Amino acid sequence: MANVPAPVTKALDAVRGFSLAQRTIALIGVAVLVLGTIALVAFMSQPKLTPLFTGLAPEDAAGIVEQLKTDAVPYELTGGGGTILVPEANVYDSRLKAAAAGMPSAGTSGYSLLDDMGVTSSEFQQSITYKRALEGELAMTIGAMDGIKLASVKLAIPEQTVFVDSKTNPTASIFVETKPNVNLSSSQVQSIVHLTSSAVDGLKAEDISVVDSTGKLLSAAGVGLTGGAEKQTADYESRVASVIQGMLDRVVGPGNATVAVAADLSLESAERTEESFTNPEGNPALTESSKEEEYEGSGGAGAGVLGPDNIAVPGGSNGEGTFNSTDTQRTNAVNKVTENRLIPSGTLNRQSVSVALDSAAAQGLDIPEITRMVSTAAGIDTERNDTVNVSVVPFNADAATAAQDALAAAAAAETAARNAALQKNLIIAGVIALALVLATVYALYVRRNKQNREPVDLGEFREFAPLSAAPADVTHPETMAISQVPIPEPVLALATPHHVKRDELSALAASDPAKMADYLRAVMDDRGNE
Repeated sequence: MANVPAPVTKALDAVRGFSLAQRTIALIGVAVLVLGTIALVAFMSQPKLTPLFTGLAPEDAAGIVEQLKTDAVPYELTGGGGTILVPEANVYDSRLKAAAAGMPSAGTSGYSLLDDMGVTSSEFQQSITYKRALEGELAMTIGAMDGIKLASVKLAIPEQTVFVDSKTNPTASIFVETKPNVNLSSSQVQSIVHLTSSAVDGLKAEDISVVDSTGKLLSAAGVGLTGGAEKQTADYESRVASVIQGMLDRVVGPGNATVAVAADLSLESAERTEESFTNPEGNPALTESSKEEEYEGSGGAGAGVLGPDNIAVPGGSNGEGTFNSTDTQRTNAVNKVTENRLIPSGTLNRQSVSVALDSAAAQGLDIPEITRMVSTAAGIDTERNDTVNVSVVPFNADAATAAQDALAAAAAAETAARNAALQKNLIIAGVIALALVLATVYALYVRRNKQNREPVDLGEFREFAPLSAAPADVTHPETMAISQVPIPEPVLALATPHHVKRDELSALAASDPAKMADYLRAVMDDRGNE
């Protein structure tokens, strides 16, 4: 211990002075510090991972993983196996090796197909290869969207022709497979449709069909992005019913009216071409020509009647005659309007609206006025044979009562669960607080009762007489005060002038016996340590 530095010695002495609770807390703190240091070192020593490839097909991911295992490159798979993470230092080398091995294979589609075409390729091969390249590029672009796992695009591009009447527009079919628990929104479908229509010359948005992996039609050709006629009908009925229901809830109160809408939408789509002609103002003429003939004369053979042998037979007498002829030709200007209209499916043919009002809440209401309000809100057209029916009937309140009871029970159960959780938290907090209070009280008690013992050199003492030799005036010598004990003369004098004298000890024992007892214990402890 002589060679131990003084700070270490002080630290060891401070540790020896700790109580059991303080030593336990110190050990826990040291353990937490050591474990945190180990975790921090392990985290800092791990290499930083960077995506090598994302959106990989299972077969491509398997091939790249085998290549990484062969090269002893650490990797990590995320994104359902479609994303491979490698250390940042190995990203570019691994990509070059994968590209040399032809992986991922999805990268060999698209416009890269045109790189392998030779100069001897026929026109048919060129057109097919171009279409495949365009399909691959569109599929990769759509597959890169959020929530899409796989995409496939099929284009139907007709051959170019000089005959305008026989020209047809290109069409497209798109198949998408979404990631688990992902549904494409209407805006995403609209983005896919417009992206494809803009990438192909002459392709219109209404000529694109989008289907997901479950067979659900997301966008139908000739119908548009809203889906089939059934979905259009359901959307229209729901929209009209919600408008009417919101209006009636303000008038008769929530729960006192119900609305049903039945719509008949057209399932056919068509293209209509219409030409109209009108006369311009003032009716100007583009071209105009006039021809007049006039003849006057007398005598000559008169006109005869052809006989059986086509020989004119005289049938009249000679005389004088006059002949006038006028021929006028005019081409008037005409305004011509040609209109081409595409009529999509979903045109409303007829609709009927039924409204039921609770008789208890409809008292005092003007039913004809309510009917007119409903007709206006629904857009009723009598020429289309639309109908509106408003009925006042008593509502069955059993379901509402049961629903209210269920809601009340659910609210009560939720409140009970919340109270139970609160009570549990309060109990835990109380136990923790009580433990802290007890620990604090114990620490204060230990600190207060900790003996601040200072060594005091009392010198050498003589042997004391036994308690039996107590003074005669002491009735119980075993319980007499320490001041009454006869103190014999010391054998040796005190070593230094600083030693406490016997009379001082006697005075201390008489004034403060507890402090005297502490001094005696300190002397006995020092003697025992020696």
